[in-house]
Amino acid sequence: MNIGIDISQAVYQETGVGKYTIGLINGILDHDDTNDWTFLYSSLRADLSPGLLQKIKSSRHRLIHIPLPPTLLSFLWNTLHIMSIELFTGTLDLFITSDWTEPPAKCKKMTIIHDLVYLRYPETVHKSILSTQTQRMKWVKKESSHIIATSNATKTDITSLLNIPENKISTIYAGIDIISTSQKNQEEVLRKYAIKKPFILAVGKIEPRKNIARLIDAFSKTKQEWNLVIVGQQGWDTISPEKKNANISFTGKVSEIELHALYELCSFFTFPSLWEGFGHPVIEAMKHKKAVITSKVPSLLEVVGGNALLCDPLSIEDIHKSIQSLIADESLRSNLSEKGYVYSQQFTWKRYMNELLILIQKLKNN
Repeated sequence: MNIGIDISQAVYQETGVGKYTIGLINGILDHDDTNDWTFLYSSLRADLSPGLLQKIKSSRHRLIHIPLPPTLLSFLWNTLHIMSIELFTGTLDLFITSDWTEPPAKCKKMTIIHDLVYLRYPETVHKSILSTQTQRMKWVKKESSHIIATSNATKTDITSLLNIPENKISTIYAGIDIISTSQKNQEEVLRKYAIKKPFILAVGKIEPRKNIARLIDAFSKTKQEWNLVIVGQQGWDTISPEKKNANISFTGKVSEIELHALYELCSFFTFPSLWEGFGHPVIEAMKHKKAVITSKVPSLLEVVGGNALLCDPLSIEDIHKSIQSLIADESLRSNLSEKGYVYSQQFTWKRYMNELLILIQKLKNN
């Protein structure tokens, strides 16, 4: 089959959707010897990483760059819904759409939906994202032959909130890749960001859904000399100056090697998000053999599979108790880290691609 896929989100390497897209590209290149793929992405200033560009260009597949900002394509495709994808790619048998735009197409379309947070918690979503996703999902409902959900929780949301039949949706869990870092990498990241051990790691853009303000309040109730390191670029939320103290470090955006060095250096990981479609960082932490605290929300309950300490993300006291439990109990940390590590090994791109290719074949035959 001749399959097109929108990989525009791979430009945003630090986001969960960006990592998912990069992993999917590598999965296709490494594990599909049958189909011909056209990788299409739009960007005006940002670009794919040099390594990923080279890997695609040296393969037998095609790469098409549309030098337009995603906001313009969102207007053309999501709002006006003009300019079919074949104007850029030529004839396709299937086009897989991404997280931002839903172009018209003459071929069958498959759509990836990461979450429906814009419907679940609209107050935590920026107005531009709310508008974009609202427009996009109208076309998904009308035109997509099949939908890939990143978790069963997201699949349930798609059926209940978008009224899309369950038989048009398949759940495929993402693969999660990690990087091993050297002692030199680790020493450099500690020095660069002035981080003191022992520390708890949190990862997430500074936006309401990631629940950073409650995490800080919960951490601030601890009495021991521990530190909290928060990794993530500034989003549309702000943290009040009075919430910041000497035991809390904000690194902002970090490189991939720095992020994985921090995973390896931390004592444990916390992710009290209000809502996720999957929750990429919790599996990253597990693959680094770290105990995890995360939220009692459907997707995270599903994804961690009973191998994490769970808290109510709306309760500062509950988050605090979970943090205190892992600080005080080294054997609990060790037990969770070992269980989580074994469990996390199932999240591979080879498994993902096996499931995706079966799904594509079924769609071809229908």
